[in-house]
Amino acid sequence: MTPLVDPAIANPETVLGALDFAGVAVFAATGALAAARQKHDLVTFAFFGAITGVGGGTLRDLLIGAPVFWVQDWRYIAICLAASVAVWLVGARPWRFRALLWLDAIGLAAYGVMGAAKAGAFGIAPLICIVMGALTACFGGVVRDLLAGEPSILLRREITVSAALLAATVFVIARVFGLDLWPAAILGGLLGFGLRAGALAWGWSLPAFPGTVTR
Repeated sequence: MTPLVDPAIANPETVLGALDFAGVAVFAATGALAAARQKHDLVTFAFFGAITGVGGGTLRDLLIGAPVFWVQDWRYIAICLAASVAVWLVGARPWRFRALLWLDAIGLAAYGVMGAAKAGAFGIAPLICIVMGALTACFGGVVRDLLAGEPSILLRREITVSAALLAATVFVIARVFGLDLWPAAILGGLLGFGLRAGALAWGWSLPAFPGTVTR
């Protein structure tokens, strides 16, 4: 199958690759914040940061048969460690959790696009590219929540996974219909971020299953 995008986009030296570093840093910071809520030590901060920062991309690469990105480039783990230390040094500032929610919104949208794009670079079918985009954006957070003993993002009605799915879906459909890489990436990222931003600002959520479940 013809790749959805040029395989060169997976190179960390490209602009889209540079955004990948930023996404890893954002998610690593959210992992460190989970450790902060439970007052863990710096080593646990670093562990939570690393598992959250690279978790989704690791599973994606294993599933699509790509070299695991952080094994090939040590800078990803270094960024996770730096983000974790930064959260530790910032300390218990009242604004930091709210700021990270908005950074996480950016990360969900950007990683939804990046995950789909990297899968597309390896010739994966468009539908599976969408799945890989959502997985890349969300799996690290799932592992983080499990380790922290918090409800998984998959079990919350607030819009998180849906934002990553929207970003990946719009990007993939735009590419299938011939839109250039950057316009497709920007469009997908903006719509995914907008959905998550609406959830943060106005409490948007998906409708729950109607009625009462009986056994």
